Amino acid sequence: METFVVDHPLVAHKLTTLRDVRTDSPTFRRLADELVTLLAYEATRDVRVSPVTVDTPLMPAEGVRLSRPAPLVVPILRAGLGMLDGMMRLLPTAEVGFLGMIRNEETLEASTYATRLPEDLSGRQCYVLDPMLATGGTLAAAIQFLFDRGAVDVTALCLLAAPEGLAYLDETFKDSGHPIRVVTAGLDERLNDVGYILPGLGDAGDRLYGVV
Repeated sequence: METFVVDHPLVAHKLTTLRDVRTDSPTFRRLADELVTLLAYEATRDVRVSPVTVDTPLMPAEGVRLSRPAPLVVPILRAGLGMLDGMMRLLPTAEVGFLGMIRNEETLEASTYATRLPEDLSGRQCYVLDPMLATGGTLAAAIQFLFDRGAVDVTALCLLAAPEGLAYLDETFKDSGHPIRVVTAGLDERLNDVGYILPGLGDAGDRLYGVV
């Protein structure tokens, strides 16, 4: 598994504002959207392309286009929805699937409550959107779900990650034989005793959409 922490002043600036408890939900949503687009630039570095020739106003030119099948973007509900627009801004021809997962706050295990994905993902590159990689249970379950349907290459975009979550993913998929990447804006210190990232930014879903 490959982990890439994006080291860029704009990423650090936006992440700092997201962490601030005084940042309200509208500002949080806007900054998260902008931050995801910056992360997506790095996350799609290995997106598959095919050679193509186009006609410029002067002469033919060699270039590339995204290969088929199209990449699949999968936000994990509900917080992952706050990352979708920022991802699609950079990758507008991608297809979108949805995966509803929830973490049991006592056992910290993830369970699936909704899916809207193609049954056959054979040969697909998938990009999973999940703001917080904490224990790693939810993201690992999502990645395994995609592999079970035939995906061959998964990249996860996270606003923040904890060392424990990265270690869990690495151990879970060490023998999978599939490329897995995690692209994040920050690697924080640790988890607290209830599985929240420290220093973190709080509950991403609540800060995006309010407490429900």
